[in-house]
Amino acid sequence: MDIIQQVRQGDIRATARLMRDLDEGDPAAREILKGLYQYTGRAHIIGITGSPGVGKSTLTDRMIQLLRQQGLTVGVVAVDPTSPFSGGAILGDRIRMQRHATDEGVFIRSLATRGHFGGLTASSRAVVNVLDAMGKDFILVETVGVGQDEVEIASAAHTTIVVTVPGMGDDIQAIKAGILEIGDLFVINKADREGADRTYQDLVNMIDLRQPNREDGWRPLVFRTEAPKNLGVPELMAAVFEHRDYLRREGGRELARVMAPRLRGELMDLIMQGIREQIISHMLSANGVKQILADIAAKKTDPYSISDEIVAQLRRRCDL
Repeated sequence: MDIIQQVRQGDIRATARLMRDLDEGDPAAREILKGLYQYTGRAHIIGITGSPGVGKSTLTDRMIQLLRQQGLTVGVVAVDPTSPFSGGAILGDRIRMQRHATDEGVFIRSLATRGHFGGLTASSRAVVNVLDAMGKDFILVETVGVGQDEVEIASAAHTTIVVTVPGMGDDIQAIKAGILEIGDLFVINKADREGADRTYQDLVNMIDLRQPNREDGWRPLVFRTEAPKNLGVPELMAAVFEHRDYLRREGGRELARVMAPRLRGELMDLIMQGIREQIISHMLSANGVKQILADIAAKKTDPYSISDEIVAQLRRRCDL
C-alpha cells in the first residue's frame, strides 16, 4: 500500500515518517504531499497563540479532551523552541498533552522553530495538510509564543484564539503588535488572578473600538478560563463551533474569504522556500559561499552588493 493510502487510512507510523521527512525537507516527501493535497479541506483549523507562560498548552489539552468527548478526532501541531544541542523541538508542549498519547483519535506532532520567527515554521502548513488528509475533524495549531511576531497563525487557521493572562500588559502589547486584529476569540486564562476583571474590560473596550475595521462582521468574544480546572473551557469550545458555523453560512462565503490569505500564504511560503534552496544550491555547487564570506570579511565587497547581484541574476534567469 502506498504512503498516500496509508496516511488516509490513519496509519500512525507512516504519517509520522512523512511528517519527519517533510520537516527535514526531503524532496520525496514533497512529492507525496502533492498527491495528498486533493484530500485536504475538511478539517477545521484552530490557531492558539499568545505570549509565553499564559497556559496555551494546558488550554489546548483541555480542548482536546472536550473534542474527544464529542467523538471528534483531533490533530495537534505544537511549535516548540529549538534545542540548542540537537536542533530539534524541546517538546515542552507535547509533554503537557501526554495523557492523550495513547488515544488513537489524537495525533500530536511537535515541530522545532529552527530559527524561524512569526509563530509558524516552514513545515507547519505541510504537517497541517497531512493531518487534514488523514481525516482529522479538528486541527489545533499551538504556536511558539514569541509575542509580537506571532501573527502568521491568522493566515493558517480558520479560527484564531489569542490567549492572555492578567497582569502581563498584554492589552498594550496587543495594540502594538496587531494581535487584536487577528483574534476571533480571546481568552483570559488564569482568571483567578488579580486584575482579571480589568483585563476583561480592557479587551472588550478595545474590541468595540476596532470592530468597525473588521471585514467579516464577526464580533470577537472574550472568555475567562482556568484551564487546569476546566473552568470556562466548555464555553470557549461552544464559541469555536459557533465561529465555524458562522464561516460556513451562506454557502461558505466567509470561509472562502478566510481561506484566500491562507492559500496565498502557503503558496508564497513554498515559492520563497524554493528560491532559497535554489540560491543555496547554486552557491554551494560553485563553492562560492566561502569565497564570498571571505571577501566580505576582507571588505573587498559587502553583503548588500552581493545580495543585489544574486537578485539581479535571478531576474535575468526569469526574464523579469
